Amino acid sequence: MGVWRRLGLIVVLALGLAAGGAHATGAADSGQRPDPALRRALERALEGSDSFANRFDAEVWLMDMSTRLRRRIPDPDKRLRLLKLVHYEARRADLEPEWVLALIDVESDFRRFAISSAGARGYMQIMPFWLDELDRPDGNLFRPALNLRMGCTILRHYLNIENGNLTRALARYNGSLGQTWYPERVFRALRRRWHPQ
Repeated sequence: MGVWRRLGLIVVLALGLAAGGAHATGAADSGQRPDPALRRALERALEGSDSFANRFDAEVWLMDMSTRLRRRIPDPDKRLRLLKLVHYEARRADLEPEWVLALIDVESDFRRFAISSAGARGYMQIMPFWLDELDRPDGNLFRPALNLRMGCTILRHYLNIENGNLTRALARYNGSLGQTWYPERVFRALRRRWHPQ
């Protein structure tokens, strides 16, 4: 099995966790099985490519976002590793990296080992039931690569369902479809801290 396929399988697990529980599908609360289309999307999230157009674009974006993230993640190496991964996974899912940063800001405040009251884990708050659903009971949702792959795949899935309506997609991600308080929090974080230059 190739490196990308193994990473993809790990990411599939992480994506499932991000979408589970009170977040994304609500399946854990209702006792229903997760959305089969979302499950297929997570299973397909196995390959990727470089996310920056060129080295200059990479340096500019990474330097800008690293400066913004410095207060929350003081270690520059950890900061850059996370930012590269966020950019890669966001672009792989055809999302704006800044949207993902704003979502992480709201979901976990950039705390890798965050656990919500509902049990969601990691940067993008993935529900653990996805690991069982994807037959990956030994998966680690605190692994940034898996957590971000799953979270970005879930958000992309909800954007597709909502025909590109980010407000509704974010509400689905949070499990609050029909309400706007959660998308408004993400948009506020985007405007205040993560807006593109």
